[in-house]
Amino acid sequence: MSGNTLTWHGHANFQITTPNLSMIIDPWFEGNPSACTGSDACSQLDLVLVTHDHDDHIGQAVDICKNTGAHVMAVVETAVKLGQQGIPESQIVNGIGFNIGGTVEFKGIRVTMVQAFHSSGSGCPVGYLITLEDGTTVYHAGDTGIFSSMELFGNLYDIQLAMLPIGGVFTMDPRQAALACAMLKCSAVVPMHWGSFPVLEQSTENFRRELEAVEAGTKLIAMEPGQSIELS
Repeated sequence: MSGNTLTWHGHANFQITTPNLSMIIDPWFEGNPSACTGSDACSQLDLVLVTHDHDDHIGQAVDICKNTGAHVMAVVETAVKLGQQGIPESQIVNGIGFNIGGTVEFKGIRVTMVQAFHSSGSGCPVGYLITLEDGTTVYHAGDTGIFSSMELFGNLYDIQLAMLPIGGVFTMDPRQAALACAMLKCSAVVPMHWGSFPVLEQSTENFRRELEAVEAGTKLIAMEPGQSIELS
């Protein structure tokens, strides 16, 4: 038993708990039709990661940090924006955030910021490669289209689990996400950014078929909002 758990709060909102800390990525609760709990469920958090500043991703990051004392990680310009909205500088990791290609350590975990191809009102959209205390590595892609450097991520890191958008319209669709799994060489994938809005994919079935077609060797974990799994 690793003691690491992953909980999906719907959309791109994931919480990771290890024996030493609890973190949340893109904590959108209010207005999230797929969230089954509110941000009040996150009463004890150490770290908040934000991939970009769209409302459905920045979510309740400011309130959570102010209420819990959690630190926040974000690209520099988005970190500045979060500071202007009320997060004290002392709670911004590295004081001003960090940038693509950079790695920072926080309470025994290592977080590497990588590119994402999307849009953002401040800075640029990003993804995160997170190495937990026991060496388990997970990848949260943020909102992104497919890009060839995902193959480099697969060569640089042994990715146990990837969280990839499959909804289409604003991000990768199932076919692109399946090919992304092959490039990442990830052991397992949790699809995200689907079902939240009517224009998005409404199930994971198309993704399942595309994943089988590319023979990526990646295990599909189709989570339901509120569900938790163990990260091994």
